[in-house]
Amino acid sequence: MERQILHVDVNNAFLSWTALDMIKNGSKIDIREIPAVIGGDESKRSGIVLAKSMKAKECGVRTAETIYQARIKCPGLKVFPSNFKIYRHYSNQLYQLLLEYTDKIERFSIDECFLDMTHYLMNDTLLNKGKEINRRVKEELGFTVNVGVAHNKLLAKMASDFTKPDRVHTLFENEIPNKMWTLPVSELFMLGKRTVPKLYNMQIKTIGDLAKTNKRILQDKFGKHGAMMWEYANGIDDSEVKYIQEKPKGIGNSVTLPEDISNIDKLEEIVLALTEQVTYRLRKQNMLARVVNVQLRNKDFVDTSHQRKLPNATASTKEIFKHAKELLEQMYRRGTAIRLIGVRVDDLTDKEEMQISLFHDEVKNEKQEKLDKTIDKLKEKYGYNFITRAGKMGVEDLIKFRKEDEK
Repeated sequence: MERQILHVDVNNAFLSWTALDMIKNGSKIDIREIPAVIGGDESKRSGIVLAKSMKAKECGVRTAETIYQARIKCPGLKVFPSNFKIYRHYSNQLYQLLLEYTDKIERFSIDECFLDMTHYLMNDTLLNKGKEINRRVKEELGFTVNVGVAHNKLLAKMASDFTKPDRVHTLFENEIPNKMWTLPVSELFMLGKRTVPKLYNMQIKTIGDLAKTNKRILQDKFGKHGAMMWEYANGIDDSEVKYIQEKPKGIGNSVTLPEDISNIDKLEEIVLALTEQVTYRLRKQNMLARVVNVQLRNKDFVDTSHQRKLPNATASTKEIFKHAKELLEQMYRRGTAIRLIGVRVDDLTDKEEMQISLFHDEVKNEKQEKLDKTIDKLKEKYGYNFITRAGKMGVEDLIKFRKEDEK
């Protein structure tokens, strides 16, 4: 199966996160909008620029130069100290949001992550997931990210470094000649600064030049590193996303509709599809949920949401959909045009730790659990569209199925 990889990179992380923290603490100034830098101790000659605003960049200020040099270029420059406690806070917020999409996340640094989405697209496209993450980070966390979309880590990383800020870029294999080979060879990921002059001396000035060079020549001159450079220049990378399993605090999914919908039956079908995706991930985590939440956004971008505590902690698609559907019916005003729907489960607990209620119908629960697991396995083996629940067959089929189910 072709791998589906995202690389999420926070735009100007240290400065953005400092700006957010200052605003939350009452600052009237957004340092992202003025000539500003995050830097070390100015009293020491070793104090350097760690991050810069766009206004500072326009003055010629560069990352890693001394603050003394930066002030010469930009006399009105404002300097703010670094605070890794704040950075960890926002980095963890980002990580928790990303956990809603996959449990296979590699924290490559404090401000960037690789996501393996191979088994988590849920009948969606990798590009759509990248755009959704980009939008949600901005709306929910208050800062922006670039998202690289590709079939391996190397290409995803290269893609996220294209035009910034707040962008989503693809770099699939067929796009390598136009999007990557035209770049200077110095832009290739993992290429050391000392190697670039040596490549220039070999008349290798672009990534395309490197890709078309005989691999054996590169190996003879640079050893194993030469082989790796050639593979990277050709978009070849088999490295895995190195993740540490961490349990999410909540699991959710939302969809922006291609056109506004005001038909309640159609909205129910979408809620069922979202519930199926959310509960699939819930079961993959071997967790149960105690709370379900439904969110609606109308054509005027007004958000409403209702949530409900479930009678029993569960991962059952049927049980959670029943409550999600009731929440939808309670909150939806007939005739309202809806452009976004979201379903989320919270208050999660490990399945092994959960005591089944004395009054819970354990036999019925076990049957439903086996059915859900069987459907999950079929989807994983044959594809997400191989088997579908009745709600996606259309309203008439859904009603028919419910009547049969009641018998």
